[in-house]
Amino acid sequence: MEKIIKTPDDLERRRKKLLEERQPSRKWIAVPCGTCGLANRSDQILEGLKTYIKKAKVDVEVKKTGCQGLCESLPKIIIHPEKIFYQHVKPSDIKNIVEETLKKNSLVEELLFRDPGTGNTIVKFDDIPIMKKQHRLLLSYHEWIDPEDIDDYIALSGYTSLAKVLFTMKPDEVIEIIKKSGLRGRGGAGFPTGIKWESCRKATGDIKYVICNADEGDPGAYMDRALLEGNPHLVIEGMIIGAYAIGAQQGYVYVRWEYPLALKNLIKAINSAREYGLLGKNILGSGFDFDIGVNRGGGAFVCGESTALMASMEGKPGEPRAKYIHTVEKGLYNRPTTLNNVETWANVPIIIERGLEYYTSIGNEKNKGTKIFSLAGKVNYTGLIEVPLGIKLRDIIFDIGGGIKENRKFKAVQTGGPLGGILGEKHLDLPVDFDSLSKVGSMMGSGGMIVMDETNCMVDVAKYFLRFLEEESCGKCVPCREGVRRMREVLDEISSGRGNDAYIQLLEEMGSAIMDGSLCALGGSAPNPVMTTIKYFPEEYHSHIYNRKCPAGVCKDLITYSIDPDKCNGCAACIPVCPEKCITGVKNKPHILDPVNCIKCGSCYDVCRYDAVLRH
Repeated sequence: MEKIIKTPDDLERRRKKLLEERQPSRKWIAVPCGTCGLANRSDQILEGLKTYIKKAKVDVEVKKTGCQGLCESLPKIIIHPEKIFYQHVKPSDIKNIVEETLKKNSLVEELLFRDPGTGNTIVKFDDIPIMKKQHRLLLSYHEWIDPEDIDDYIALSGYTSLAKVLFTMKPDEVIEIIKKSGLRGRGGAGFPTGIKWESCRKATGDIKYVICNADEGDPGAYMDRALLEGNPHLVIEGMIIGAYAIGAQQGYVYVRWEYPLALKNLIKAINSAREYGLLGKNILGSGFDFDIGVNRGGGAFVCGESTALMASMEGKPGEPRAKYIHTVEKGLYNRPTTLNNVETWANVPIIIERGLEYYTSIGNEKNKGTKIFSLAGKVNYTGLIEVPLGIKLRDIIFDIGGGIKENRKFKAVQTGGPLGGILGEKHLDLPVDFDSLSKVGSMMGSGGMIVMDETNCMVDVAKYFLRFLEEESCGKCVPCREGVRRMREVLDEISSGRGNDAYIQLLEEMGSAIMDGSLCALGGSAPNPVMTTIKYFPEEYHSHIYNRKCPAGVCKDLITYSIDPDKCNGCAACIPVCPEKCITGVKNKPHILDPVNCIKCGSCYDVCRYDAVLRH
């Protein structure tokens, strides 16, 4: 087939030809090879399968795909069309998979997924609880697409939304559809995307820019990385549509330095789109010109903020500016600029292709569509999930996440990354949307969600996030630079047993001042972890301050360890794990722990099966 696609008819002919060549009933294997997959050596499984299948002369295609969630099951494969799911696959399993499943259609039982709650084995990928209760719009492509093969994307109606927009819609009509869709920015603030586009289109200036913010800096969050690794063409198509609507001819993707695979797949996709005539001059013969460049960030959390990001792109220090002049009027190089994050751009082609009625049927009244979260922490199922906006926290944690590990009790969940709030048990029935989370002192953020149980200390958790934000502050404004550091120092005092009854009020007063006086959202939201833990977990602060005790047994200055001689049977399990060799004793007789040399690491507590090690 000719590579260059000159018209919408060429695009449709190519799509039909690709579908004719692909037999729906033919067996093929998807091997997720995102960053998490490669870290677990999925590439070895990919190459091993290709080699053995060729040697065995089996007519089965093996294809690498992007991340599909359920990251703790890696390396994993999905055998289509049945969608048989095998987890923790080792190179030594390849022969068995080919000989048994591909040749004889029998299952390899030891590789099947086992539900940690029921112990039952599950054969099909879609039947796994974490997958079964999601609503996957963006991530659904990852099951079928090799991110380095543009034809895979075209076969699934890729770039048909672009063709529709360029030849049947005016720019204002595109903006009106995005406004009616209710799409809100998925980067954290939730600002209506269509209104932002409209403001930029109306702004004065012949040269305008669109930017994709892929500088995802929240610890444990990797939604944008996964989208760029797994389906970069969806983002590219969204950016072209947005540029047409706004009147821009140049776009940029600002990619986090730590995302080498996302960068590799993105650059490959941009080059492929150019080769096919889908980027560059006279796209699809429409007369519209647009191209995309790539900038790499230096790993600064503050550069996730729009004005700091643009300053960084201009070669200046990544510092924010006051927003009395909006970036849609004077942004990159002082030109009108529209910035959205990866997930926001990826929603655009889906809205155009599937229509307003379909898209607005997902979510609730003011929050339409889906949201991708990286579900982490003390739940049975972790990894990327995609759910409709408005779903309850309880449904995410207990249905999709499979409940709390080791049958422990749920304690808290943090939403929105380091700048988000920490919510408790009374919030489990709270809808997960921009407005509901904001009302209780938290935020959607880019999509981080960390679940905690009774072994987590809320004072320690708040201190952890403040330490991160203290290090990531650009230092430009005093409230953030000095205030966040001072709040962290107060938390250090509390967790060390040196707090007093004035400290809680001091933290609240500092938090309010930092929120009111900071230049950008980093400082303006930095106190959230402290303010919400004080509000929803006051008993933990009181215990640290008044009782000099850490209920979770985390703050080392407030805990001691000892061995109960009546419970210790001398099994000696604790002796080899003690790094300071401060446990002594002979087998079958009670052991002794030296409290002077104990560093309170808790190793002895963790390994004791008889509850003989006591934590006070």
